[in-house]
Amino acid sequence: MIVLDSIYGEHIVEGVLEELIVSKPVQRLKGIHQGGASYLVNEKWDVTRFDHSIGVMLLIKALGGSLEEQIAGLLHDVSHTAFSHVIDFVLDCKDEDYHEKIYDQVIMESEIPFILKEYGYDCKVIFQSKWELLEQPAPELCADRIDYTLRDMYQYGHITRESVNEFLDHGIIINGRMYLDNIESAEWFVKTYYSEVIDFFMNPLNIYGYDILAKTLKVALAKKLISLDDLLSTDEEVMSLLSFTEDHEVQNLLKRIHGNVKVKEDQVEYDIHRKNKIRLIDPSIIQGTQLVRASSLSEKVKKMGIEAYKKASKGMYLKVISD
Repeated sequence: MIVLDSIYGEHIVEGVLEELIVSKPVQRLKGIHQGGASYLVNEKWDVTRFDHSIGVMLLIKALGGSLEEQIAGLLHDVSHTAFSHVIDFVLDCKDEDYHEKIYDQVIMESEIPFILKEYGYDCKVIFQSKWELLEQPAPELCADRIDYTLRDMYQYGHITRESVNEFLDHGIIINGRMYLDNIESAEWFVKTYYSEVIDFFMNPLNIYGYDILAKTLKVALAKKLISLDDLLSTDEEVMSLLSFTEDHEVQNLLKRIHGNVKVKEDQVEYDIHRKNKIRLIDPSIIQGTQLVRASSLSEKVKKMGIEAYKKASKGMYLKVISD
């Protein structure tokens, strides 16, 4: 199989990775948008969980990760429900981790364990191991955090592929973890990351889409018009279920989710106030034999972190001009 990725280019994928990619759980991710409700209010915000999962797998490979860690990277988002993190607002999961809570169940009820067994892999080893290229606690770098940032910002025209390649050229691996070898690369990534988690995630239109869709799903679940199991299908399948209900409350909410909505930030006369999970980044830089936080070397990084924390803590207040 040839995989063509918008960031990492063309790669040949064979064996267990190929079988996993064509499996139903991974193929389902083509119908799960990374930005949750964002594609419903802006059709250009269309990166999928499939795009991201393939990207994480390829990035781990590029960084020298084992085949087992590539498998873990490919499958790390398999349990995301329709509309990704919107479910966390529906169920009030403050850590935005509902997909992690159901991960084992989703994996074990799929064909994934059989595929892994066919190739001689122990399912428990793959999913219970600590893969340090794939995941690191914030504020450090990891393949998951790097890929969704680069992917969204490249897809939406904020960075170039050349700048992405230059950044990745300055990554170094120490004890299975990724760090950077200069402060300039750290400053670039920190700026790019906050463009993602503050400017994009907290874009007023994005916040609006999340808020109205979360309210719609909450009503539909409460009235048993849909179930949590239904959310293990795709975005469009759930939208179809919602659109065919005859419930007036659900229908009125659905009518408010479209691409011609006009909203603006307004802390005084606001209609919606919503906070996202606070996401901060402060990658370590190798200096001789020492690892040093970028914020201790760069005033730019320190200021960006302070500003991002303030904005995320305050949340977004927005006024609906027309919906």
